[in-house]
Amino acid sequence: MGKLNYPSDEILNPSKLQRKNYDHIILWMLANNESCEWSNFEQQPIEIPISTLSRHFTKLIFKGFIEKFARGQYRITPKGKKKFNDLSQIGKKERKLSYPPKIILKSGRNYSHWILWMVYNNNYCKRSDFLEEPLSINQSSLSKNLSLLIERGFVIKEDGKYVITRAGKSEYSRMLQNYDLDRQTILEEEGKRIEEITNKTIQFFENYNIKDEDIQFRFLTNILKLDYEKVKPLLKDEEVFYKILLFISINHPEQYPNFISPENFSKKYKIKKITLDYYIDEISEGKIYPFKFFKLTGPSGGVYYFQSDGKLERMFQVITENYINKFTYLNKLFSKPDDDLTKYDSNSIINQILDEICIFLFNKDFKESLRELLPGYIKYLAYKFKTKRELKDTYDKLEGLIWQDLAEIFDSPISEDLKSQYEEEVKEIDREIELNPMNIDLYKSKIKILIYFNQYNEVLRVLDNTLKAFPEDEIDIMMKKASILKRKRNLRAGLDIIEDLLKKYPKNKELLSYKAYWFQYMDKKDESLEIIQKLIEGEPDIGIYHDNYGEILMHSEEYEEAVKRFLKALVMSSDEWYIYQTYIKMGICYKALGNHDLAVKNLKKGKDIVNKSSIDPDTKQKWLIIADLFLAEMK
Repeated sequence: MGKLNYPSDEILNPSKLQRKNYDHIILWMLANNESCEWSNFEQQPIEIPISTLSRHFTKLIFKGFIEKFARGQYRITPKGKKKFNDLSQIGKKERKLSYPPKIILKSGRNYSHWILWMVYNNNYCKRSDFLEEPLSINQSSLSKNLSLLIERGFVIKEDGKYVITRAGKSEYSRMLQNYDLDRQTILEEEGKRIEEITNKTIQFFENYNIKDEDIQFRFLTNILKLDYEKVKPLLKDEEVFYKILLFISINHPEQYPNFISPENFSKKYKIKKITLDYYIDEISEGKIYPFKFFKLTGPSGGVYYFQSDGKLERMFQVITENYINKFTYLNKLFSKPDDDLTKYDSNSIINQILDEICIFLFNKDFKESLRELLPGYIKYLAYKFKTKRELKDTYDKLEGLIWQDLAEIFDSPISEDLKSQYEEEVKEIDREIELNPMNIDLYKSKIKILIYFNQYNEVLRVLDNTLKAFPEDEIDIMMKKASILKRKRNLRAGLDIIEDLLKKYPKNKELLSYKAYWFQYMDKKDESLEIIQKLIEGEPDIGIYHDNYGEILMHSEEYEEAVKRFLKALVMSSDEWYIYQTYIKMGICYKALGNHDLAVKNLKKGKDIVNKSSIDPDTKQKWLIIADLFLAEMK
């Protein structure tokens, strides 16, 4: 045998981020030489391990790419030459990949989001695509995240390539909502997914003569949100799934009085009633998907469904929240006891809500059904508030206080589906923490959910773990621990935490302010004011201390003295970030004192500063709302 030709070093020794393609090496040798012996592949520069060589030779012979024509002699077949050319083209043709935008890459190491973005926006991805820049995901994290995505059915691996599934596309769409992408980007991404579903949907409408545009729109909305992949293991026929969603889309409150019963629907659309009943119950109760459908019963017994977070429910939520907030703001702001909201008051709130929604949202025939729904619905809103919102400013905290005790006030036990959602959310967060243990936001989300279900001992345990992972955030974490102890009515233990922190951080003025507020919780007004007074004496020109002093007096309903402190804060720091709050709080005090002219003047001044400020839109909107609420009381 003459001198052999060998592949280039680029083929024999690819970069560390790429694996050797032994099929390509073997086929290259046979395509560029008349024949090769087995030993040629064991020796330098090829040096393929015997077990690997045996495995690849067996596969290539079985597929008809190479043949053994004499003892120890191998050559390539015509079919093998075609395969070799294909493999060579892959090596030569540089793939141009699309990468996630900076807003996603810089929002923490959410590797699963990066991977989803990559497999959605590229036909496929190889493992090396995630290891190279700009992603540079380390091997361990990549393996964990890929395994999780494959396990959850969002990604599949085929011939060494990672490809997104239909369920993955739905998850990708939900994932985008976590980022502040411009509206056009989100619409374009949604458009890609809608296009895939459109043809099937149109055919389904034609097959079953669905011509009502409202039903068509609701059906399309449902099909985009309720991914078939979730039920596919049990519900093999996708058309049956479409029929189930059609039933929900037809029986909507906006269709009243039109209605089709499960019996008639099952006959007309040829679906087993037992199947229809089962999946309608599972879907409407939120047992399959992370949202539910609320049910209303008409006078004739027909059941109508409307989706949580849909247009109708969002309007329903706004009206309900408005009446709850309007009724309880004053009590909470002026530190009235929680039990001031009596059973009579709760019935009054429900009646006011019913009067409005039965004019603007629902047919009046649903009034009694809505009356039964409202206590549980208010509980549901309290759950959403607790688990989904972060209390960032004074208005948030005020609203948080309002929703804190609603479950008890309206005497509606937590439903099993909400409990199962909570447990599933905790499991999901635990999985995310395992993948991203240094993402503190995951710990915060878990804590919120546990707090809602009064799992305070578990919260304390999670906070201890959080402290181990993030010791640099000790003050914030320990203050959260103190707040949990406060919920457990162990104010003394909470105060001990603050005092221990002050021993470690004696110059931290914020901790002293916390201690002042803590004494306020313990009804130790004098001790509270003494601390604030010392802060003022140490730094008399710091306006926020006077603002804090005024707030403590306001809590004690000493509105006249509170106003004096607020005025001092304004004189000393007329351009500080918090001044709009000072004006609004001072306006509230003037209202309590009966001086409506000054109340209106200061509330409007606070609003004017808010409108001209560059604070974030949510904070701006919240302070405008609270000012408007008190202004409305004086009209």
